[in-house]
Parts: sequence; C-alpha cells; structure tokens
Amino acid sequence: MKGERPRIIKRRRRRSEGAHHGGAWKIALADFMTALMSLFLVLWVISIASPKELRGLAHYFSTPLSKAMVGGPETSGAASVIPGGGPDPTFNQGERSNVHLRAQTRIIHRRRGLRQLQQNIVMAIQADPKLQQLRDQLRFQSTPQGLRIQLLDSDRRPMFELGSDKPEPYMRRVLRKIAPLLNEIPNKIIINGYTDSRQYHNGPEGYSNWELSTARANASRRELFAGGLELDKLLGVTGFADRVPLPGTRPRDPNNRRIEVLVLTPKAAKALQAGSRLSRVVQPPPPLGK
Repeated sequence: MKGERPRIIKRRRRRSEGAHHGGAWKIALADFMTALMSLFLVLWVISIASPKELRGLAHYFSTPLSKAMVGGPETSGAASVIPGGGPDPTFNQGERSNVHLRAQTRIIHRRRGLRQLQQNIVMAIQADPKLQQLRDQLRFQSTPQGLRIQLLDSDRRPMFELGSDKPEPYMRRVLRKIAPLLNEIPNKIIINGYTDSRQYHNGPEGYSNWELSTARANASRRELFAGGLELDKLLGVTGFADRVPLPGTRPRDPNNRRIEVLVLTPKAAKALQAGSRLSRVVQPPPPLGK
C-alpha cells in the first residue's frame, strides 16, 4: 500500500562461545600456595623459638616411627611401626628371629619328609600279601641322625640262611619294595649289619661275625640297588658283628640279627662325608728308609 514504510528485517548471527577449559589449574595453584604458606609458618616458628624449644623439636623429628607410635626402642633402625627391632640398626632382633624361624621350618619339613617315608614303607608292606607277616619284624626309630629302619630276624622267619649272607626270598622282596621309596627323598643312607653273639667253631681268627655282618649288609645293598636305589644315595656299608645288641635283649636273641638302613639328615650326612674326607687327607707317615 502506498504511504506505508517498508519493513526492515535484521538477521543476527549467533556467536558460539569458546569451550570451557576446566579449573584443574586452580586446584594445583591452591595446593602450591598452601604448601608455601606452611613452609613460611614453620620458618617463622623456628625463628621465634628458644634454644630449649628447638632441642625438643629436633628430638621429636629424630624419634623413629616405631617409638612415636607404639613406644619402641629409640635407637632402632626400623622404619615400621611393627615391633621386632633391636639395638643393632644393621641387623635387628626381629631379623635374627626370622632367620632362626626359617631354619626351624626347614628342620620341620625334613622331619615331615622322614615321617612320610615311614608311612609309605608301612603302607607298601601292608599292601603286599606276601609281606604282611613281616610287619612285626620292621621297626622305625627317629634319631638325631635321621630315621633308622630296622629289619629284625626271627627264628620263624629268618632273613638270611643260617650262617650265610644269602637273603631269603621275602627279604629280597621287602628290600626291593623299600628301594624306590628311598628315592623319593633327597636324603643319603648307610646300611649296617648286625649279628647275635653265636660264634663260629673256628674262632675269631677265621671267618667270624665281623665278616658275616658286613657280608649281609652288602647283600642288602645289592638287593636295594636291584630294586632301583640311586647309586649316589649310599654313603657307607658297615658290619658291627655282635657289638651293638638291641637294648633289653639277650646277646643271643634272634632280633640282634638285623639289617639297619639309616636315612641320614643333611647335617649328619655332611658330617659323615667331612669325616671321610679328613681320613683320606690325614695319611700315616711313610716308613723310614733303610
């Protein structure tokens, strides 16, 4: 229409504001300012403190954590609040106790291994119908040197032929049954032979109980090896004749005719090996020349 003013339309563009950058820097700045103020406060306290107060403050900061928390020794070098330190900062009593405890634990494990060996032998004998009657002739004894396994003779069931080192069939069987069980533990063994006090007619100058006990021990050694015993487990074979009877028995008691397998502890085996090395080193002097 004539006389009307034209309408003017303005289009305004919307301006997008920049993304928010967060306020993490403010937290970091606040932490820094707090630490700086704490430092200034400590310096101010130190500057106005008396010498006596300074000594007390130095003693407080030099006191170990164990003393401050639980009243432990002031000279302990331990940084833990758990008691167990000692007067020696380089080697605490608690550490000594731990070393002693580890040694005792190893001994307990070794003893458990020997007890387990005893149980395995008993179960193996009981599981074999041909050897069940020998259970009464099989004895075990725990000693400081290790586990003593004794195979006792009997008039009803002798282990060897009379006056001979030839083992009976069940003796062969029981030794070959024990051999693989001995391989299950790392312990060394020695084999000892014993007799009763009955002597040969030719007297001690000829073949005697000394030879017989040693021969029977060696016969037992051969049967153990035939059963699979590892060669390096054996440290010695000895015959004692009738010199070491069983306690509470008569000299001619058939139980004194026995074979003993001594399973040694590592300490006893080491001592035995050290003694044998010493005997090889210390030789008698050579004879004087003519």
